[in-house]
Amino acid sequence: MRGLFFFLVILVPFLAPAQEEELVHWAAGQKLSWQDYKGRADRASGAAASTATYLGIDYNFSPKGLTYSITCSFSRNRSWGLHRTDYILSHEQGHFDIAEIFARRLNMKISAYRINRSTCKEDLKNIYEQVVHEKEEMQEAYDRETNHSINKEKQAEWLKKIETLLLEYEAYAVYN
Repeated sequence: MRGLFFFLVILVPFLAPAQEEELVHWAAGQKLSWQDYKGRADRASGAAASTATYLGIDYNFSPKGLTYSITCSFSRNRSWGLHRTDYILSHEQGHFDIAEIFARRLNMKISAYRINRSTCKEDLKNIYEQVVHEKEEMQEAYDRETNHSINKEKQAEWLKKIETLLLEYEAYAVYN
């Protein structure tokens, strides 16, 4: 069951009975548009928009060693926007870009991992969970410090920080 954990991270969205999940994979130079936001808005949340992202990993063991593929995806069905301005879209793009930073960090950590056959599945699970936890912490800090983009000065600082981090981990951008 532990090995399935990594596959379930990718497949859980596909199990939703309401509709098939529509995913956009992160790509350099490709920005989100409001047309990508197809989810039903949660008006009670008080948020202007919501961006759902996923990190997934698929791995295999073979005589050649460990092979893996990482995905960084945006969910069109689970993402929504009430106030569709360019400024808010820029904030939401920041969330997707943060997910990409952590896809690259996941690639960095797994590529540095030395296989221990007796603990490999548990080790990979722990690496994945740690990176996802760090991603969620950064997503929360981004919203908290920018006050969900309301603090324009902090928003500008965060966008620069995100751009810097994407460049810092650029060597790990190829992960499939």
